[in-house]
Amino acid sequence: MPKVKRLVPKSKLPFVFVNFAMTADGKITTANRKVEAFSSRRDREHMFELRVHADAVMAGARTINLNPVTMGPGNRKYRRERMRSGLAEYNLRVIVSGAGTVSPNAKIFSRKFSPIIILTTERASAARLKALGRVAGEVKVCGRSEIDFDQALRWLRQKWRVRSLLCEGGGELNDALFRAGLVDELHLTICPKIFGGRNAPTLAEGRGQLRLADATELELKSSHRYGDELFLVYRVKRRRVQSLKR
Repeated sequence: MPKVKRLVPKSKLPFVFVNFAMTADGKITTANRKVEAFSSRRDREHMFELRVHADAVMAGARTINLNPVTMGPGNRKYRRERMRSGLAEYNLRVIVSGAGTVSPNAKIFSRKFSPIIILTTERASAARLKALGRVAGEVKVCGRSEIDFDQALRWLRQKWRVRSLLCEGGGELNDALFRAGLVDELHLTICPKIFGGRNAPTLAEGRGQLRLADATELELKSSHRYGDELFLVYRVKRRRVQSLKR
């Protein structure tokens, strides 16, 4: 696998790259959402390799509530690589929850190695905002009923100096970012499994697009095979193109 290069945007938005593993039939977990990890050890290493280049890692509330994740940079090897690249030893962590339904008891809050930022909306009650404020570094309201991701990402860039943002789902968060035209790159691992099930979640759920003309178009940048898995990198094609220093 090639080394991922540091991505530096010149706009007022972070460079956003999405990383996901899915089955050959496009599922990111089973219909009952009970399967956590189904990709190879190499794919999990790849996840940490990508985190090396991220100022912040972002995930949705359901991902945080259902899985014992901490969204950290990994072991000392990866942390040293971050510092050699000029980044902080530990990445920021961003949780997205429109209604503020993140559990204050989630495992991520027990690990204090870096600030946790929660993005939410006015739908979150005062009681939930207060409870989350006790465990998070900052709780930011971005929108009335839906999160304004353009506003939220600009705020992350300005307030927290986030230049590169790695999104690790889930599907509804991915969909919102794709629809908002904020994703720059997709890292996709295709695993040799079939889950099936009409209710099994996919890479981009949520509202989706109703017209072919509105679909997000991708350009394949690279493809690599490791065992029976395929590691693909796509660039998102759209009108607003960020200039990158490579």
